[in-house]
Amino acid sequence: MTVVNVALPAIQRDLGGGLTAQQWIVDAYLLTLGSLILVGGSLGDIFGERRVFAFGVGAFGAASALCAAAPNAPLLIAARGVQGIAGALLTPSALAVIVTTFEGEERSAAIGTWTAWSGIAMVIGPLAGGELLAIGSWRWIFLINVPLALATIALILVAVPPREPGGRARVDLVGAALCVLGLGGTAFALIEQRRLGWSNPAIWGTLGGGVILLAAFVLWERRTSDPMLPLRLFRRRNFTVANVETFLVYAGLSTLGFFLTLFLQQLAGYSALHAGLALVPITIVMFLASPYVGRLSGRLGPRFFMAAGPLIAAAALVWLTRTRPDVSYVRDLLPPILIFAVGLSLTVAPLTATVLADASSGEAGIASAVNNAVARVAGLLGIAIVGVAVSGSTDQLNLHGFHMAMLVTALLVGAGGAIGAIGIANPRAEH
Repeated sequence: MTVVNVALPAIQRDLGGGLTAQQWIVDAYLLTLGSLILVGGSLGDIFGERRVFAFGVGAFGAASALCAAAPNAPLLIAARGVQGIAGALLTPSALAVIVTTFEGEERSAAIGTWTAWSGIAMVIGPLAGGELLAIGSWRWIFLINVPLALATIALILVAVPPREPGGRARVDLVGAALCVLGLGGTAFALIEQRRLGWSNPAIWGTLGGGVILLAAFVLWERRTSDPMLPLRLFRRRNFTVANVETFLVYAGLSTLGFFLTLFLQQLAGYSALHAGLALVPITIVMFLASPYVGRLSGRLGPRFFMAAGPLIAAAALVWLTRTRPDVSYVRDLLPPILIFAVGLSLTVAPLTATVLADASSGEAGIASAVNNAVARVAGLLGIAIVGVAVSGSTDQLNLHGFHMAMLVTALLVGAGGAIGAIGIANPRAEH
């Protein structure tokens, strides 16, 4: 997703559309990914992780080709939605393949390697995307996925042993439909209100309908025998609080990446490559600091880290409200970005550990999947909600809109820290 953020100004110049289209290009992917990622895990249980992983990778490559060929913004948005469906298949199956292929210490080492390469990809992605934009078209950031998908499928077929599928799980199709339509209606209202206005029946109708469908989703999940979202997990205090904090913090992380990248290119005059480089320090600091923070929170308890981390990150976001188009990266941007990285590093590992620690051993997988889905949905709604605050008549991001975006993002992330401080209970305190 970071690669697409870097390409948004180039896509706008080629296909047209303003801030609304830019939001949809990102949110269409997050909508289907966040809504269906739990269904993707169920399909892996039914048909086998290897098969679903390979199919998801192939579908992602095909959807990427559709994105590259899109002649206009609406078709690109539709192709991004298909890409999100493919992502919902491959994301849970990727880790499940590791869990079923390795055991004991080898499994821990494999998961560590997978995590490390995920971090490296977060660094390489914006750099490669910026370089592709510098030498060619934005379409290449999607086309590059096609040979990578083919190579990945070949590796899966050669290196991943087949496993007999369990076949016992059921797919919650009703829950999935209610989730997609509920989130889609809500996102449509929040994004399109800039163009249509709040008084338009299409806006308040889809907003009301989205809320009703999300309420129906919760009721359905309570009653069905095979829910995609096991609500029983939310009876546990730390699990519930940690997921609320996940929503707020990851909403802030997504909006920071989206609006800061647009600001740097459209207002500050940065190239795509330099805009991609701007947020790389966050990934580097997290990569270096997270293992140490994880060990410390294991000894001291997660509450301090899950409270202090978001509050530090929120302070950095408030600093960014002073940024102007003649910004100096070293003087004006790097300090708050590094402070934000420290705050995020204090938060992520303890948060993830808290989610898993509050689930029984037999529910660790679904607890992790739920937290992953919450993070994706947070990005979807975060960009849509903050977009309401920066709405303007020109449908373009301006300096006031960027400052408002950073302020609202700071409030979201800071609220996450406050909830962590009040709601998280250290394991020692519980005994």
